[in-house]
Parts: sequence; C-alpha cells; structure tokens
Amino acid sequence: MQGLRVNLQRFENALIAVCFIVMTLAAFAQVVNRNFIGASISWFDELARYCMVYLTLLATEAGLRDGSQIAISAVTDRCPPVLRRVLQIVVKIIIIGFSIAIFYTSLDLVQMQMRSGQISAAMNLPMWVPYAALPLCFGVIAIVQVLALFALCAAPLNAGSAVDAEKKGA
Repeated sequence: MQGLRVNLQRFENALIAVCFIVMTLAAFAQVVNRNFIGASISWFDELARYCMVYLTLLATEAGLRDGSQIAISAVTDRCPPVLRRVLQIVVKIIIIGFSIAIFYTSLDLVQMQMRSGQISAAMNLPMWVPYAALPLCFGVIAIVQVLALFALCAAPLNAGSAVDAEKKGA
C-alpha cells in the first residue's frame, strides 16, 4: 500500500510540474506575441487555461494529502484525542464520498463529450480532454484519501497527534 501511495504522489507531482511549466510558458508566449510581436495566437491562451484547470484540481489533492489546505480546527483542537480521531475519520469519509460522487458524475460528462465529438475553438482538441481533468483528479483524490483513512485508522492514538499520523500515512 505504501508503494501505491508513493507512486501516486510521484505521478501527481510530475503532472503538477508539467502543467505549471506548460501553463507558464504558454501564458508568457501569449503576452510576448501580443505585446511585442503584435500577433495574437489564441491557442496559447487555450492551452494555458486547460493546464490551469488540471493544475488547480491536482493541487487540491496535494493540499489534502499534505494537510496544507485551509482548515478550521478550533473545535477539533479542543477535543480529547479519541473524539478528535473520530472527527478526522468522519471528515475523511465525507471527502471520499464527495470525491467518488464527482468522479462518477464527471465520467458521464466525459462520455457525453466523447459522443458529441465537440472540439475546442483554437487547438481543435477534443473537449473530452479538458473535461477528463475531473474524473482523473477526483479519482486520485478518492484513492489517496482512502489510503490516508487506512493510515489514520491504523495509527495508535498515543503515537503523537492524529494529524501527524495522517500526514505520515497520506
């Protein structure tokens, strides 16, 4: 299970890096073309936009995995360790349920786009490619959060805080 988690994290980090680099280069090229050369190349803008969509969704999972997303912990910080662990497990289950629901719903959306044959305006890219960001990213979120839930449930209560155990396992 640890190997799957590490491989998913590497894959996700590589996708984040590629999306960021391509998005930055495409946006920079668009600005240079528009302001200095006088030519507007519309597919640069479209490419940057689609990379931003993938980047945002993948970074959402990275934030959940690393615990670096915004969290309101005023209540859980005051709870005893057992109740805190229960609340963390409930939150993980809600995140997993939401991610699975979005995953399956977005699969229908991608299939509909595949059947329609719609293409993007500038790049002539099949529109299912940008829409595939949803099932890909929410599928990864669901898998990683299930692995984090297992690690959270397996960690002993007296071995540091539950958040530390969750970060080590996720």
